[in-house]
Amino acid sequence: MNEPSITSEAMRFLKQLEKNNNRDWFAEHKTAFKKHEASFKDMMGGLKKSMDVHDEIEKIKVFRIYRDVRFSKNKDPYKTNLACSFSRSGAKLRGGYYVHIQPGGSFIATGFWQPNKADLLRIRKELESGAKEFRKTISNKNLQKHWGTLIGDEVKTAPKGFDREHENIDLIKKKQFIFTKKFSDKDVASKDFIKDVNGAFKAIRPYFDLMSDILTTNLNGESLLK
Repeated sequence: MNEPSITSEAMRFLKQLEKNNNRDWFAEHKTAFKKHEASFKDMMGGLKKSMDVHDEIEKIKVFRIYRDVRFSKNKDPYKTNLACSFSRSGAKLRGGYYVHIQPGGSFIATGFWQPNKADLLRIRKELESGAKEFRKTISNKNLQKHWGTLIGDEVKTAPKGFDREHENIDLIKKKQFIFTKKFSDKDVASKDFIKDVNGAFKAIRPYFDLMSDILTTNLNGESLLK
């Protein structure tokens, strides 16, 4: 039987950090934080092994607890969450995964958070030419069971050069193409948490396969990979 993915002590530490977000308190409790951080890294390493069965993960990144406050009105020095991202291998496999653990606000996310200018234009051009396959893919029953509907920031009317009356403008005007799934504190502490996260990440594969195909070909279907 698996152990709980996130201990109650780790969640309690994050709650205390939220109430005591200052350098003196953190310095006093840094040893405890390092213990929880190491446990989280081990857990994410185990998740990567599970994901490698159905995908190819090139890079895993556990985010630092320290906030960059240089350009932020919020001057709290520390994040009150544990988070990790997973990057897929090679130029042909597009998309990424994200895990965010925070008392009362845990979630996972996947998709295309900040596509670069060229990728965003390529996606929009594909949707302009037709979105039947795209809509069919994001409407997949198993995908929707795990993730619900596609979300993401969008422009108000239409991107420059695109018809605001286009039949697929609801998709074309998006700037992000992502899915998120929330978890309660009880869910996170469950022995099945990693299994559930891995199952959700596996369910997104048809979407990633389609988007990878779009982003590695031109509108004529010719490969852009060298």
